[in-house]
Amino acid sequence: MQDEDFSEFAKLSPFELKDRLISVATSESQKVMLNAGRGNPNFLATQPRRAFLRLGEFAIQEAERAYSYLNSGFGGLPERDGMVERFEAYAGQFANDEGITFLRAAISYIRDQLDLQREDFLFEIVGAFLGCNYPVPPRMLTHAEEIVGAYLGQEMFGPLPHSGKYSLFATEGGTAAMAYIFQSLKSNGLISPGDKVALGTPIFSPYLEIPPLPEYAMEIVDIRMDEDSDWQFPASEIKKLEDPSIKVLCVVNPSNPPSYKLSDACLKQLADLINTKRRDLIVVTDDVYGTFADDFVSLFATCPYNTLCVYSFSKYFGATGWRLGVIGLHEDNVIDDAIAKLPPKTRKSLDKRYSSLTTDIAGLLFIDRLVADSRAVALNHTAGLSLPQQLQMTLFALNGLMDINSSYKDAAKHLIRHRYRTLCQHIGVEPKSGPNDVNYYDLIDLQKLGAQLYGAEFAAWFADGERGTDFLFRLARETGVVLLPGKGFEVVDASARVSLANLTEAEYAAIGAFTRRVLDELHVEFKGGNKS
Repeated sequence: MQDEDFSEFAKLSPFELKDRLISVATSESQKVMLNAGRGNPNFLATQPRRAFLRLGEFAIQEAERAYSYLNSGFGGLPERDGMVERFEAYAGQFANDEGITFLRAAISYIRDQLDLQREDFLFEIVGAFLGCNYPVPPRMLTHAEEIVGAYLGQEMFGPLPHSGKYSLFATEGGTAAMAYIFQSLKSNGLISPGDKVALGTPIFSPYLEIPPLPEYAMEIVDIRMDEDSDWQFPASEIKKLEDPSIKVLCVVNPSNPPSYKLSDACLKQLADLINTKRRDLIVVTDDVYGTFADDFVSLFATCPYNTLCVYSFSKYFGATGWRLGVIGLHEDNVIDDAIAKLPPKTRKSLDKRYSSLTTDIAGLLFIDRLVADSRAVALNHTAGLSLPQQLQMTLFALNGLMDINSSYKDAAKHLIRHRYRTLCQHIGVEPKSGPNDVNYYDLIDLQKLGAQLYGAEFAAWFADGERGTDFLFRLARETGVVLLPGKGFEVVDASARVSLANLTEAEYAAIGAFTRRVLDELHVEFKGGNKS
């Protein structure tokens, strides 16, 4: 193996480093490039997509009814009255079609389980497919919010009762949600340069990269998970949150990249502290991987007053390209209470900022300020996620709600967990299995793996030479395998993140074998250096 210095790339964001690794893998490797860096899944939910297409055909027919006396190709706004009967006549043409079966089940479900009116629901989703109007309300369509809210209640609360009513804002994926939250917290005087933000690390890298940006200039307080305790927060780390100068806590649960959910005990410790000693703390929990966990419960459920929930449909439903996310906030929440207590000078500034929206600015909720701020306030009237996106999100949510026997969920879990076992088998290590494992990613701790395979001296040599980045480049160059560095997610040990969602079973076997081969070669290099 050629000795090269890759240290200049060590400080890059993991997603920027990924592009460099892909370049090396495609230009220098003689093998097919295997990109296990990003978490984009190679599986997806088909039934809600079939429903989208069948609904689309019906929606076009409804539009053409308005101007049927004109030439073909000209349509108008659908008519609400009689739409259910017209849909049933349309559906009768496709009795055994999966998309039609899904839509009929959805119409039955929303009436029976959510007490929504069939005609109102059908009218909303037909208009959403056509995209012939602005989003009204701009925050989220009425029935879409009810349905997605029910889905989040099912997935985020587990066995816990829903603690009060919460509102949703539909966003362009979870990444937009993150950007909007920080932006609005600052715009409303709730965070300022020099304030502290606590991050539960390891964590998705943008949470590390946003707070230090010049417009926020926040100080990061590391709340570190313990790898030796299944990536849970030790009591000593949770205690750091007692510091009143910490304004915001950001947590990804289940974690990225370790891929463990917070245990019941850890969740209780966090909730007890927040609900008693830190009632003023703003919590952002990013729960995109919660649907892959067993018996998942979110901080949104255990700390409802304090917590903003960020959820993306991208991973579970294979919809990263759709850009579908939501922000959830309980109606009784710490942020609206904090805004009400702002100094008069700050409130006066906010009155001016939001003066074009309402005469009752004091009553403007934070969830609605998020919407306005997402469009620089002045364009609030054209804010909101596009209607076809909201429709597909609604159909995904219905897919989750109507998965009574957990058929889709069990298939998704089985797929990623089997891939994890395959990866471990070909690296030559025993897979771990516990109640908090999720396995959407695997974090390969190269130092611990090195110690396990070749002893403590090799692990120390690997760490002292900062060979983590070197490992990634050599792996990419010689085998075509692209992984992301754990360091970019604030992992202490030299490590690599493997997504278990986006390649085939055979390719994970190859990645495991390739990883072991490169470590074997490094071990040969280590032994040769010691002999000299």
